[in-house]
Amino acid sequence: MRAHFRRHAYHRHSHETYSFGITESGAQSFSCRGAAHTSTTGMVMAFNPDDPHDGRTATDPGFTYRIVHVGADLVADVLGDAAGRLAGLPLFAEPIVHDPSLAGIVWRLHAALTGGAEDGGGTLRRDELLSAAVTALVRRGATRPGPGDGGAVRGRADVTRIAGRVRALLDDAYAADLGAGDLAVVAGCSRYAVYRAFRAAYGMSPSDYQRQARLRAARRLLTRGDAPARVAARVGFADQSHLTRWFSRYYGITPGAYRDAALET
Repeated sequence: MRAHFRRHAYHRHSHETYSFGITESGAQSFSCRGAAHTSTTGMVMAFNPDDPHDGRTATDPGFTYRIVHVGADLVADVLGDAAGRLAGLPLFAEPIVHDPSLAGIVWRLHAALTGGAEDGGGTLRRDELLSAAVTALVRRGATRPGPGDGGAVRGRADVTRIAGRVRALLDDAYAADLGAGDLAVVAGCSRYAVYRAFRAAYGMSPSDYQRQARLRAARRLLTRGDAPARVAARVGFADQSHLTRWFSRYYGITPGAYRDAALET
């Protein structure tokens, strides 16, 4: 959620999830784990599951903040933990983390989750941002690092095998709204291991490769004269404007202009 409060005060409560927030403007005060805290613009808040806390504005203009709630089972999945080993999950000793880079990661994750397909880049891109955010939060703010990557890549053979399986799926089903979990099932490892192996093998993330595969398919359809709106729907883009934005960034020409030029030759 994203909210602005001037007078509202949260009663003491807790969440069954991890909660990662960023104060966008103003300042908010809260008590947590027996101490008082104030989060000002750009600070990251990290609450463990079942962390009791309250909340209120610390300035007259109020405060605006963004927050994402992530289930413990999903955090375990991102970190490559075996199902059910939740006791080994990371813990955050301090509910406020001073880290501008981390704030940017949380901001981008929230924007991707709430901005729709065009802003977020689809399910696969949002899954990658979630994995990146959770991993960065754990590395920079957790007192207990949590489990290692249960699906870790151990050598070049693993990288080649995992990346090859994922690429085959993306080539075959480029128009489908695949998620990181779909790739992990095909590769037989954790979603984080998939991401690392694919980048090591091909120099880009799976979501970047998926977009590229969609654009290549769009070029083929445009060359035969298909309308850009129809092409966008067939290859997996949200709409024609989404296709146009990425087609222009990759090729320096709009889909319509590309189609017209192809038909003239």
